[in-house]
Amino acid sequence: MNFSSSFSTREGHLTLGDKILSLNWGLLILLTLVAGTGFAALYSAGGGNVQPWADKHIMRYGVTLILCIGIALIDIRFWMRLSYVAYVGAFVLLVAVEIMGEMGMGAQRWINLGVVQIQPSELMKIGVIMALARYFHSRSSDHALGYRDLVMPGFLIAMPVMLVLNQPDLGTAIMIIAAGICILFCAGLKWRYFILGGIAVVAAIPLIWHFMHDYQKKRVLTFLNPEADPLGSGYHIMQSKIALGSGGIEGKGFLMGSQSHLNFLPEKQTDFIFTLLAEEWGLMGGAALLVLFGCIFIYGLMIALRSRHHYGRLLAYGLTFNFALYVFINIAMVTGLMPVVGVPLPLVSYGGTAMLTAMISFGLIMSVYIHRDVKIPRFL
Repeated sequence: MNFSSSFSTREGHLTLGDKILSLNWGLLILLTLVAGTGFAALYSAGGGNVQPWADKHIMRYGVTLILCIGIALIDIRFWMRLSYVAYVGAFVLLVAVEIMGEMGMGAQRWINLGVVQIQPSELMKIGVIMALARYFHSRSSDHALGYRDLVMPGFLIAMPVMLVLNQPDLGTAIMIIAAGICILFCAGLKWRYFILGGIAVVAAIPLIWHFMHDYQKKRVLTFLNPEADPLGSGYHIMQSKIALGSGGIEGKGFLMGSQSHLNFLPEKQTDFIFTLLAEEWGLMGGAALLVLFGCIFIYGLMIALRSRHHYGRLLAYGLTFNFALYVFINIAMVTGLMPVVGVPLPLVSYGGTAMLTAMISFGLIMSVYIHRDVKIPRFL
């Protein structure tokens, strides 16, 4: 963050040249390093071939990188005005999934637009964060929020969550709720509401278990005892643990992973790509990737802290938390610390919608940084 502060004194009167110079080049380099790691891992997953995954991965990154920079250069006040529109647009796509969505892996989550398939629930995460950031920007940040301030945010969170649960996609629904809770916390909601909410969730566990689908219950039971069915429901996590352990400290070497190349490791190009990486590059390689993710997370927090307007601060906090949650859940999932829920490793796993969502998020975060000193009225 060593860019000149002279840009920030103009209160939004920045030229295009000023904005380009004040881009977070360090953050862009970190994102490129992570995406490059994904390219190498997918190249290995393809048996030493750029097809069928690595070539598309790097092409998607190039396109979404341009999109990311374009979003960053647009005035943050434009994105604030568009916040509710983005939420409604993502919500409409979620409704469209119910009508014309395509089935995949036992769930109806995708819409086929011909050129590309998109997963609206991923875009909804950004829409919820943008809408909540705008809502709380219009509220005073000088006092703790009370229960009256929870009605509209609760509605904004609950509506998409119900649609996502109907797909069914419990993991994504939990992530939307978690992103909403993050915004509530950063906006200044009183602690007692979080405590009461936590107690209510614990008390509702039997009811939640009753309404869970059979495959979701099976995932939880497999998490608790994967050895009970090593060739069935526990196969994924058992093979993942074997691959992680066999990699050791330094790994077996690039393209030398036995679990992945002998096809013992399932979903090696998507959900379990970190396992492939750790088997070939070892603990050191896995730790290096986590350091890159940690640096990106720190960048996001620093940008949020630098913002002088409440909207940008909440937006950067929420999007950074959402990205970190992706990383945490994926790593915890493949290491057996939580049930398998089908969350990809951002910018590393193969998948267009996940990469699009991540790069849109970082475009908005960088827009917050470039326009960090812009004065935004409470009602715009």
